[in-house]
This record gives sequence, structure tokens and C-alpha cells, in this order.
Amino acid sequence: MERRKFIQLGGSFAAFLIAVKQAYGFVPAHNWEKYNFGAGPKIWNRLNQGPFPIYAPEAIYPDSDVVMATTPSKKILKNFGMGLVVYISGDIGPPKISGETLEKSIEDLVKIPFVQKIYMRPNWREIQQRQGKLDFPDYWNITFELGKEYKKNIGFRVMLENPDVPYTGAPEFLQGKVPYVRLKGEWKGDPSIVRYRKVQKMPRYDNPAYQKAFEELNALLSEKYNGNPMVEYMDTFMYGFWGEGHTWPFEGNPFPNDRIAEETFKKMFDTQLAYWTKTPLVTNTQPDYSRVGNSEIVDKTIRTNNWIRTDTIFIENMQIESLSNRPSWIAAVSEIGIKTKGELRNDQEINMNTNIINHVMDLGVNYWSVWNWHHISAKNILDYYEKYPESIDEISHKIGYRVRPSWIWNCEKGLIFGMVNDGIADVPGVLRLTVFNEDHSLEVSGELDAGFPKTRGVHQALVELPDGVDWKGLRFKVEIKVKGQLYPVEMSCEQKTNPDGSLTLHPNV
Repeated sequence: MERRKFIQLGGSFAAFLIAVKQAYGFVPAHNWEKYNFGAGPKIWNRLNQGPFPIYAPEAIYPDSDVVMATTPSKKILKNFGMGLVVYISGDIGPPKISGETLEKSIEDLVKIPFVQKIYMRPNWREIQQRQGKLDFPDYWNITFELGKEYKKNIGFRVMLENPDVPYTGAPEFLQGKVPYVRLKGEWKGDPSIVRYRKVQKMPRYDNPAYQKAFEELNALLSEKYNGNPMVEYMDTFMYGFWGEGHTWPFEGNPFPNDRIAEETFKKMFDTQLAYWTKTPLVTNTQPDYSRVGNSEIVDKTIRTNNWIRTDTIFIENMQIESLSNRPSWIAAVSEIGIKTKGELRNDQEINMNTNIINHVMDLGVNYWSVWNWHHISAKNILDYYEKYPESIDEISHKIGYRVRPSWIWNCEKGLIFGMVNDGIADVPGVLRLTVFNEDHSLEVSGELDAGFPKTRGVHQALVELPDGVDWKGLRFKVEIKVKGQLYPVEMSCEQKTNPDGSLTLHPNV
């Protein structure tokens, strides 16, 4: 029975949920705010996070006093879990600029000063030509070399299929072993463009040879990049066009029925979870137009403390709901690009890119992609920025989380840090606070609850110090823990920090 027909038959909503869940991997639409996705990442050494009363009848911390305060900085931060992202390759590959080497085109993109992260989206057959071995294209290797040089981390997705190239996505060694099924329907458009003239087909992803090769792909990639400090995140490899979970505008999918489609992609998602234990996975929030289990995969992404994304901004309301009301410890990626100068439209003197960027900020995302779809080049980005810098400057100084100890109280038991977040997104993981002295003979650490501090209010936490230790001259640092990995956090305070990113504590109030 088709699920949409089942819905029309009536019955109690609870019975419907049970029956559909048993028959399909389908999670019905729901409001995300206050939805129970679980408790989030485990806290191993939780700091006391209050309350800290100082007056009778609960004078537990009677001698606490504000001894230091910080003010917000306007500098661009490069912290893990946030940033503006420049694209090296997208639907049709890396930049191809006449009279310019590939190395120069890529370096010009990487060194754009207001971007902090880099992204690539290769086709499967580009990175693997032989079983048991990866063969990366030149642009992949060049990008990793430049990312290391410019200290900019990299995200990527391997596209299993891509409507914008004339060939199928699977490597040559799978051709002939895995059947491809022509999609039903028509994609109307200019036949001079590949996607409109290509006969669009999808593989039988459930074929044993395909599944074996898919697992090998994840094994080979994860061996090199799972937990690699240069890899910011990896997009999950989903069904269909660009691996985004759909084959719109075509009907249905290439499987015998929806049940097989959903079970196949739940299994493929589980394969990725098994291999990518340290690096965040990012799943597209595409509605399940093609009936391949997207709702279940997105739900499981959240429950395993991985991240989510959307590929546009002016779109159906459920993706806006999902990103806006995600659990606070989950990062969100907005991939919507910007128009080049020749494509810009103005509405009452507000250009389209300004409109886009402000709506990205309304979502409260951690990442925003600075790219021009099929026209990737540093010149396109910088030409626009030269004329209209305001909105890009604003988002580059607001994107993601921006934490600092706004208040610091001294008390008999130690130091209470009033942590604030001046960014537009909550913390995508767990913050670890550490107080230490210069030679590290004293070092005391503990963790905040996942997702804190949020983008409003003050979140207090006590770091207890040994008896008799003078707090003045000690240092304070922040790290973020994501999937068990610790990364340094540059604080967003205007006050001077040390070369290691720590703040030397001293009375200034």
C-alpha cells in the first residue's frame, strides 16, 4: 500500500504512526522545536552550572565577586564548526578560467580573506577508477595542499550521481555489473545544457556489487580522512541528483518499490555512520519527494549528533523549520550561493544577494557557502564584494558561534565563568573550559552542557581551584568537542589573548 493512500484511509494518528513506521522508514512531518531527539552528546566531566546564590537563606557562594569582564570582538573567527565556505568544485567541477592555471584559480579562491573553510564536491568516478584504491583528481590534491598552507579546513561530498555531467556516476569497474534504470518523466529546459538533454538514469543502488563498492569507498576515504584535523565535515552520500536525496522532477525511483528504496538508503546511511566515527556527517534536509527514506535518515542524523544542511534558502517551509529549530548542539549548513553582478536583481534598492544573506542569518546557521553555482571563480566573488561589501562583512562577523566569558566571578571555591555567545548559532557540540597556569603544573577542566552557551543570555559554570591558589595570572581557554574530538576555540573577546588563544585572567572591573 502506498503511504499517501494509507494516510487517506483515516484511523487514529497514533495508529497511523505505528503502522507507517513498521512498513516504511518514514518519519511524519513535525515541529522541531521541543521535539525529543535525545539528550545530545554525552558529557564526561560536567562542570557545576549553578545556581550560585550569594545571599541568605541560600548563601552557598557568599564571597563571590565580579573580578573581570570581557567585551565582544568584531574579528573573523576560524573555529571548528563554523565559517564562510568557498567552493572549489560543484555540479560541473573545478573552475576553468581561460589563460589561467588550475593551481592559480584554486589559490585565488582559497585565499579570499573573508572565507574560512573550503568545499569540494567530486563525482565518485573522479576519485576512484580502480577497486581497492582511490585516485584523486589534481584539484583535490591541490586544494588540500593550499588548505594546509592557508590554515583552512575542508568539507566535501562525493556525488554518487550527477545530472550535470554526460556520464553516469559509478566508476568504470562497476559499469556492466550494476543496472541503470531510466527515470520516468521529463526535465524541460535548454537542450544545450547537459541536464536537459541527458537521458537521466539511476543505478540499482541495492545491487550487491554496488553495495560492496559503496562500502569500500567509505572504508578507503575514512582510513585517510576520518578524524583528520583538516576535514571539517563530510556530506552524506544520498540518493539521486548530486547525492541530495531526490531526482526531481522525475517520478518515483528506480527500485521495485518504496520499501526496498528506503531500506537500501537506511543501510547506506548506517554504513557511513559506521566508518565516519570522528568526522561530522552532514545530511541534506530534502523532503522525501522520491520516497527513498530521507525523513528517517535526517532523524537518525540528529540522533547520532551529526549535522544538517539545506541547498537553498527560498524554499518549502519544512527545511526552514528543520534548520531553525534543530537541537542546539547540531550545526547547520546553508549552501545557497550568491548571484554574480550580471544576474543581480534589485527590489526597492535591496539586491538579491543582500536578501539571501539576511535570510541565511535568520536561520542561525553555522556555515554559509560563498559560491556562484556553475560560475565558480574568485573574480566573480570579489567583483561583487568590491561593490557590495556590507552584507558579506556582516555575516562573516556573525556566522556560527562566538563565545567568551562575559563575566568572571571569584569565589571561595574557584572561578565562575559567565559564558555568552555573540554569534547567530548555538555551539555545535560540547564546550570544554580549562583554567591553567603558565607551566601547566595546574590545569583544571570541565564541560558545559551540549549546545551552550546559546545565542541569548549568560550560561554560568564553576571551575573549582585548589585551596590557596591565587586566580590572578592564571589562564583560561576554551575547546569544542565534536564526536569525541577536541578542537581549540578562539574566543570572540576584544581583550588581548595569548598566542595559544588563552586569556590571561586579571582584575579589570
